Amino acid sequence: MLYYFFQTLREYDFPGARLMDYITFRAGFSFTLAMLIALVFGRTIITRLQRMQVGEVIRNLGLEGQMSKKGTPTMGGVIIIMAILIPCFLLGNLGNIYMILMIIATLWMGAIGFLDDYRKLKFHNKDGLQGKYKVTGQVGLGLLVGITMWLSPDIVMSENMEMESHKGSDLIEIVHSGTVEKTPQTTIPFFKNNNFNYEWVTQWISDRNAAQTLGWIVFVFIVIIVVTAVSNGANLTDGLDGLCAGTSAIIGVALAIMAYLGGNIIYAGYLNIMYIPGSEELVVYAGAFIGALVGFLWYNAFPAQVFMGDTGSLTLGGILAVFAILIRKELLIPLLCLVFFMEDLSVMLQVGYFKITKRRYGEGRRIFKMTPLHHHFQKAGDPNIQSVINFPAAPIPESKIVVRFWIVGILLATLTFVTLKVR
Repeated sequence: MLYYFFQTLREYDFPGARLMDYITFRAGFSFTLAMLIALVFGRTIITRLQRMQVGEVIRNLGLEGQMSKKGTPTMGGVIIIMAILIPCFLLGNLGNIYMILMIIATLWMGAIGFLDDYRKLKFHNKDGLQGKYKVTGQVGLGLLVGITMWLSPDIVMSENMEMESHKGSDLIEIVHSGTVEKTPQTTIPFFKNNNFNYEWVTQWISDRNAAQTLGWIVFVFIVIIVVTAVSNGANLTDGLDGLCAGTSAIIGVALAIMAYLGGNIIYAGYLNIMYIPGSEELVVYAGAFIGALVGFLWYNAFPAQVFMGDTGSLTLGGILAVFAILIRKELLIPLLCLVFFMEDLSVMLQVGYFKITKRRYGEGRRIFKMTPLHHHFQKAGDPNIQSVINFPAAPIPESKIVVRFWIVGILLATLTFVTLKVR
């Protein structure tokens, strides 16, 4: 617990003790430590998994190079979780409600993913934990986070407001309310002041207290949807070497910047976004998150020496969802995490279209060559599979698909920031 140790040293005016007061220092230290943990201990864990014969169960789908991955150690998400939690325990303020919730989310989703992988390996199949149990776990986390944000007195925000400019001046002053508020507000793009209050959905109710309560209930419902959707989206994205880890790292960088800006009243005023006291501690967590993924990519990049498994992918999705919710940016998730949602959507469209056409024509038809979406590009050009979308004309190598998805992720992250200034 270096954070508390340095707090003690401050009382004795020990030189350098105040370094731990700086979020940027702790975040940078957290990033470096997490990356080193993943790099150093990752090799040991991979070797241990190989000895335990914890190899990925592969079904032959006719994808290039697919069967060469058979036996590659899975459950590498343990490396990511360990590399996140150790820096947080050492460098984080464990009395901060935001840090507490992120640690709980990491352990919660990690446990669900671990059980899923364990069942796959024990019974040698790809089914793992039944879908209803995974969804129940995701809903449970959403309820925990949403209700905690509703009831905790430590989770508040200060609303941003535009002051009228002086006559003849083009300058607009952004100020934050002098008192913090307990309200289910969030950031919404393209609207003045970028704020949306879930209580507006229930303002038609005459009883003010009832309207406020129902507003929070709507917020909790949205939290559950976001956690479930993002977690499942990340899980589906984990199909190519480095794809989920790299995409998650890009999203993590964007969310870390937003947390830093929203936790600083000066920067929050400049961007005209709400100020969330205490949320700056999340930047320390984000540093560990990004560092862990960068370190993990050392072993997970093509050709992968280890797969993260559901232990990693479900956890990454849950972390990103909860992080975005805590900094009141969950309505930016559809754009920021569009790669995840396209993977989700491709599967839903494929299954739905197949069932409808089978009922109508007696034979199921496909929209994509194969889903999730990244597999469509691997199967492109295969004349044996009839689909509505035949672009591109030839298969794309796995490593190129991954890098292109990363580029799309960077573009989406950039556009997400642009929406904060477009009114």
